[in-house]
Amino acid sequence: MSQRGNRRIVDGTVVSDKMDKTIVVRVERLVRDPQYEKYVRRYSRFMAHDEDNACHVGDRVRIIEHRPLSKRKRWKVQATLAKTTGV
Repeated sequence: MSQRGNRRIVDGTVVSDKMDKTIVVRVERLVRDPQYEKYVRRYSRFMAHDEDNACHVGDRVRIIEHRPLSKRKRWKVQATLAKTTGV
């Protein structure tokens, strides 16, 4: 049986849910500045597949690498870590 390669798993915050079955997730990481030796926040935005349209802006989600689903979608929602209260 062939083994699937190691797929990256990252946690992030949903910043957009306007598309159908797609969310945009902002992932934060800390990078050490070489000159000042301080930690600086860097952000990446990933488009992820959300089959049930269950995630909304502000939710914390865990996404996992997936096969290409469209031109820019290569991630899939694995779990919702925290829901925001709807106002």
